[in-house]
Amino acid sequence: MFSDDMSETNRGHSAEPSRSATGRAGPASALPESRYPFTPYPNGWFRAAYSSELAAGEVRILNFFGREWVLYRTESGQACLIDPHCVHLGAHLGHGGEVVGENIRCPFHHWEFGVGGSCTKIPYAGRIPSRAQLAHHEVVERNGLIFFHHDREGGPPRFEIPELSEIGDSAWTEPEIMHWKVRASWLDMNENCVDQAHFKFVHGTLTIPPTTARAEGSLHIAESVFTMRIPGGEGETKLVTLDYGPGFQVVRMTGLIDTLMLNTSTAIDQENTDVSFAYSVKFDGDPKKKKLAESVVRDLKQQFEHDRPIWENKICWPRPVLCEGDGPIAHYRKWYQQFI
Repeated sequence: MFSDDMSETNRGHSAEPSRSATGRAGPASALPESRYPFTPYPNGWFRAAYSSELAAGEVRILNFFGREWVLYRTESGQACLIDPHCVHLGAHLGHGGEVVGENIRCPFHHWEFGVGGSCTKIPYAGRIPSRAQLAHHEVVERNGLIFFHHDREGGPPRFEIPELSEIGDSAWTEPEIMHWKVRASWLDMNENCVDQAHFKFVHGTLTIPPTTARAEGSLHIAESVFTMRIPGGEGETKLVTLDYGPGFQVVRMTGLIDTLMLNTSTAIDQENTDVSFAYSVKFDGDPKKKKLAESVVRDLKQQFEHDRPIWENKICWPRPVLCEGDGPIAHYRKWYQQFI
């Protein structure tokens, strides 16, 4: 867990130097046992799949959070997420399980389970055992994404995923979806939104953007304004990043052209994360704007690759040595402790 003594100041953010990270206080080579001093499986809402990736009647096996899950869609269109093994004799529902109407049917003895996990039919039994219940997980489908809720203690969701007005609006391009498997934690990627100095030194902005941050319960809001090169000279761009817990970031960029990014990260295991960005740009039906939109999205994809080798080879110090001008990193780390 991170130190509670990290506090936000008007000009910068500071933390006490780590005794294992500074020469005089301790050996600089004293690395932590793990790259990350927190759980790789935080609480919150996480992407299971995009809506377009799951057809009615389809059954899929997912590998997230160090284990398997089974995702399926009923014939009426409801997405469901369950534990993979039948409570009867342990058959794997992702290998031969079938959707029958609103139920999923086990391939072994054809027991059927409804969307709430309860067994609804055993073809050869007159009575259904009271314990015939699959472990199922809360799912919501919004903005073209299927989210599942995870809580280590089995608690209910503490916040909701919002509906975004841009999704489905004809003035915006159809989201362009990218997937990556990254050997890094969700934190390293999400924390970029408050790491104001990295915008210049990693992504090549002309300025280090002043970045402000505030928290509203489970929502974190970061705003940055920076100068960047654009066709014909220089331009000012504003970046607003909204974190709905650790698994869903909504990024809006204005200036050159209005751009929306939906960033989702779901842990695969303790070292790897399934990362996906969905890019959409407001072009208002204008072919010239659409060409510019394609250029902006292409550049954003390249920026991800700038970050990737850093993410995949860094560690996360519990008490980093921060300096004036780093941005509200300490503020962000205090905010996300509620999820870990």
